[in-house]
Amino acid sequence: MDAQAGGRAPAVPFQERFLEDYAVGEVVDCGEIAVSEDEIVEFAGRYDPQPFHIDPDAAAEGPFGGLIASGWHTTALMMRLYVEHYLSPRASLGGPGVDELRWTEPVRPGDTLSMRAGVVESRPSSSKPDRGLLRTRVELFNQHGRKVFHAVVLNMLRTRPR
Repeated sequence: MDAQAGGRAPAVPFQERFLEDYAVGEVVDCGEIAVSEDEIVEFAGRYDPQPFHIDPDAAAEGPFGGLIASGWHTTALMMRLYVEHYLSPRASLGGPGVDELRWTEPVRPGDTLSMRAGVVESRPSSSKPDRGLLRTRVELFNQHGRKVFHAVVLNMLRTRPR
């Protein structure tokens, strides 16, 4: 999956989906989110207070040549888009984890990130027929089309009531 990736569009709106509605191979565009300097500094001040995240002057002399967002901030921005545009509020039962989490390029003040989510796996549980596992490859791109983040997100979802 890359910035030009295609795929089958979902037949059912995400707000109404159950596990069975997430088809392997479908790719969903999940909107955009802007990144401000104030948000970068505020988040990092609370959770990742490294100089290149919280001090523009120190960051200018640091390894990235300027202020960058914490990777954890980037992950939180991804989660916002994931919940608002992809994960079914009707069926979500939480998630057991994330695989392959990578921050591939710095996110900087003024960037606008867009997200794509592609269904990798959707399978019912063999022991609990009312639920199953959804495995989704998520990618964030900046306004220049450069990938800044990717991960494989795992979620437990309800199956359609019978």
